[in-house]
Amino acid sequence: MPAKDTYHDAVKNALIKAGWTITADPYPIKYEEIRLIADLAGEKTIAATKESEQIVIEVKSFLSRSPMREFETALGQYLIYQTFLLVTHPEYKVFLAISKNIYEKFFEQVAIQLILQKYQVSLLVIDINQEVVIKWTS
Repeated sequence: MPAKDTYHDAVKNALIKAGWTITADPYPIKYEEIRLIADLAGEKTIAATKESEQIVIEVKSFLSRSPMREFETALGQYLIYQTFLLVTHPEYKVFLAISKNIYEKFFEQVAIQLILQKYQVSLLVIDINQEVVIKWTS
Protein backbone atom coordinates (compact mmCIF):
# COMPACT_ATOMS: atom_id res chain seq x y z
CA MET A 1 0.00 0.00 0.00
CA PRO A 2 1.38 3.45 -0.92
CA ALA A 3 2.39 5.86 1.83
CA LYS A 4 -0.10 8.54 2.81
CA ASP A 5 0.56 12.06 1.56
CA THR A 6 1.76 14.59 4.15
CA TYR A 7 -1.61 16.38 4.10
CA HIS A 8 -3.79 13.25 4.00
CA ASP A 9 -5.17 13.52 7.54
CA ALA A 10 -5.75 17.28 7.28
CA VAL A 11 -7.79 16.78 4.09
CA LYS A 12 -9.73 13.90 5.65
CA ASN A 13 -10.50 15.97 8.78
CA ALA A 14 -11.57 18.97 6.67
CA LEU A 15 -13.99 16.80 4.71
CA ILE A 16 -15.46 15.36 7.89
CA LYS A 17 -15.87 18.88 9.35
CA ALA A 18 -17.67 19.87 6.13
CA GLY A 19 -20.22 17.08 6.62
CA TRP A 20 -18.75 14.38 4.40
CA THR A 21 -18.68 10.73 5.39
CA ILE A 22 -15.41 9.04 4.46
CA THR A 23 -16.40 5.77 2.79
CA ALA A 24 -12.90 4.53 1.91
CA ASP A 25 -9.38 5.35 3.07
CA PRO A 26 -7.74 4.47 0.71
CA TYR A 27 -10.06 3.91 -2.25
CA PRO A 28 -9.16 1.13 -4.72
CA ILE A 29 -9.76 1.80 -8.41
CA LYS A 30 -9.87 -1.24 -10.66
CA TYR A 31 -10.29 -1.43 -14.39
CA GLU A 32 -9.55 -4.62 -16.28
CA GLU A 33 -6.01 -5.66 -15.29
CA ILE A 34 -5.09 -2.29 -13.73
CA ARG A 35 -5.37 -1.71 -9.99
CA LEU A 36 -4.75 1.73 -8.53
CA ILE A 37 -5.30 3.38 -5.17
CA ALA A 38 -6.72 6.87 -4.67
CA ASP A 39 -6.40 8.49 -1.26
CA LEU A 40 -10.02 8.87 -0.15
CA ALA A 41 -13.63 8.41 -1.14
CA GLY A 42 -16.51 10.24 0.46
CA GLU A 43 -20.23 10.70 0.36
CA LYS A 44 -22.57 13.49 1.37
CA THR A 45 -26.35 13.41 1.33
CA ILE A 46 -28.07 16.42 -0.15
CA ALA A 47 -30.98 17.12 2.19
CA ALA A 48 -33.34 18.69 -0.36
CA THR A 49 -33.24 15.78 -2.79
CA LYS A 50 -32.10 12.98 -0.43
CA GLU A 51 -29.62 12.00 -3.11
CA SER A 52 -25.97 11.58 -2.31
CA GLU A 53 -22.90 13.09 -3.90
CA GLN A 54 -19.91 10.77 -4.17
CA ILE A 55 -16.31 11.86 -4.53
CA VAL A 56 -12.84 10.38 -4.90
CA ILE A 57 -9.98 12.50 -3.61
CA GLU A 58 -6.31 12.41 -4.57
CA VAL A 59 -4.26 14.38 -2.03
CA LYS A 60 -1.08 16.13 -3.16
CA SER A 61 1.23 18.18 -0.92
CA PHE A 62 3.46 19.89 -3.53
CA LEU A 63 6.35 20.16 -1.08
CA SER A 64 9.20 19.46 -3.51
CA ARG A 65 11.37 22.07 -5.23
CA SER A 66 9.51 21.60 -8.49
CA PRO A 67 5.75 22.20 -8.27
CA MET A 68 5.53 21.79 -12.04
CA ARG A 69 6.97 18.28 -11.92
CA GLU A 70 4.58 17.35 -9.12
CA PHE A 71 1.72 18.86 -11.13
CA GLU A 72 2.65 16.74 -14.16
CA THR A 73 2.45 13.61 -12.01
CA ALA A 74 -0.74 14.69 -10.25
CA LEU A 75 -2.45 15.55 -13.54
CA GLY A 76 -1.59 12.14 -14.95
CA GLN A 77 -3.00 10.39 -11.89
CA TYR A 78 -6.10 12.56 -11.94
CA LEU A 79 -6.83 11.83 -15.62
CA ILE A 80 -6.27 8.09 -15.22
CA TYR A 81 -8.54 7.90 -12.15
CA GLN A 82 -11.19 10.00 -13.87
CA THR A 83 -11.10 7.84 -17.01
CA PHE A 84 -11.42 4.53 -15.15
CA LEU A 85 -14.14 5.84 -12.83
CA LEU A 86 -16.19 7.14 -15.76
CA VAL A 87 -16.44 3.52 -16.89
CA THR A 88 -16.69 1.71 -13.54
CA HIS A 89 -18.39 4.24 -11.23
CA PRO A 90 -19.67 7.22 -13.23
CA GLU A 91 -21.46 8.60 -10.16
CA TYR A 92 -18.11 9.49 -8.58
CA LYS A 93 -16.46 12.86 -9.16
CA VAL A 94 -12.67 13.09 -8.83
CA PHE A 95 -10.98 15.97 -6.99
CA LEU A 96 -7.35 16.87 -6.53
CA ALA A 97 -6.90 18.07 -2.93
CA ILE A 98 -4.24 20.73 -2.37
CA SER A 99 -3.31 23.26 0.28
CA LYS A 100 -4.41 26.88 0.18
CA ASN A 101 -0.74 27.92 -0.05
CA ILE A 102 0.06 25.94 -3.21
CA TYR A 103 -3.27 27.02 -4.71
CA GLU A 104 -2.34 30.68 -4.27
CA LYS A 105 1.33 30.32 -5.25
CA PHE A 106 1.03 27.88 -8.14
CA PHE A 107 -2.50 26.96 -9.20
CA GLU A 108 -3.72 30.53 -9.72
CA GLN A 109 -1.08 31.15 -12.43
CA VAL A 110 -2.62 31.78 -15.85
CA ALA A 111 -0.71 28.90 -17.47
CA ILE A 112 -1.85 26.42 -14.82
CA GLN A 113 -5.43 27.68 -15.03
CA LEU A 114 -5.34 26.98 -18.78
CA ILE A 115 -4.40 23.35 -18.13
CA LEU A 116 -6.99 22.96 -15.36
CA GLN A 117 -9.70 24.28 -17.69
CA LYS A 118 -8.55 22.22 -20.69
CA TYR A 119 -8.64 18.96 -18.73
CA GLN A 120 -11.54 19.97 -16.46
CA VAL A 121 -9.60 19.30 -13.27
CA SER A 122 -11.65 19.74 -10.11
CA LEU A 123 -9.80 21.01 -7.06
CA LEU A 124 -10.46 20.80 -3.35
CA VAL A 125 -8.52 23.57 -1.60
CA ILE A 126 -7.83 23.05 2.10
CA ASP A 127 -6.48 25.26 4.85
CA ILE A 128 -4.06 22.67 6.21
CA ASN A 129 -3.53 24.36 9.60
CA GLN A 130 -7.22 24.85 10.35
CA GLU A 131 -8.25 21.61 8.59
CA VAL A 132 -11.12 23.29 6.77
CA VAL A 133 -12.32 23.38 3.19
CA ILE A 134 -11.56 26.74 1.55
CA LYS A 135 -13.05 26.11 -1.88
CA TRP A 136 -14.18 23.54 -4.42
CA THR A 137 -13.51 24.19 -8.10
CA SER A 138 -15.00 22.27 -11.01
